[in-house]
Amino acid sequence: MIVSRSSLLQIAAIAGLAALVPDGAQAQWWRSAPADFEECADAAEKAASKEEKASRLSECNAKFAGRRKPGGGYTYYDFMQDRTFDIAGPNPTPEEQKHIDHQYTAYLENQRRNTIAAAFTAKQAQQREAQQGVQQVALRTEVEKVPVPVASPVKQAARIKASNCAKNAFSCEWPRLSQSIDDLKKVFSSQPNKAKKG
Repeated sequence: MIVSRSSLLQIAAIAGLAALVPDGAQAQWWRSAPADFEECADAAEKAASKEEKASRLSECNAKFAGRRKPGGGYTYYDFMQDRTFDIAGPNPTPEEQKHIDHQYTAYLENQRRNTIAAAFTAKQAQQREAQQGVQQVALRTEVEKVPVPVASPVKQAARIKASNCAKNAFSCEWPRLSQSIDDLKKVFSSQPNKAKKG
């Protein structure tokens, strides 16, 4: 068997590279990698210490974005939108990621619109309150402008005179007595008219 020089050189290069690869990498190459987050988390649960377990779970989170659904398939939770998306595999495909990003853009636009609408509604409420305040002030000033009825000059003079009179003086009592008699006449004269109407 004759081996060419170039073949020997290639075999030596492959053997040299195999010797340089660390033992851990070779062992991982032979092991089957987890297919999704759940398999990865199950393997992490078998870690010897809490620190190693936490480290492995962190690696699982970094490696797999999707979570297995009970009925099959995967779901991706986008915390920025507080929303889940159905995806085909344990990680979103480029098309699925594009769709998620598009939905996030729409979400931000809706948030912006809602903020503008809320500010507009608040401004309208402030304007209504201000208008109501102006109307109330206008009503108060109009009420203040309405003249208060004043008693007739004859009655005012009688009141002034009555306040200046001595008690039980005939000249002071006569106007009151006269007014009482006038009131009685009105009562008796109006009763027959009511009886005739009824």
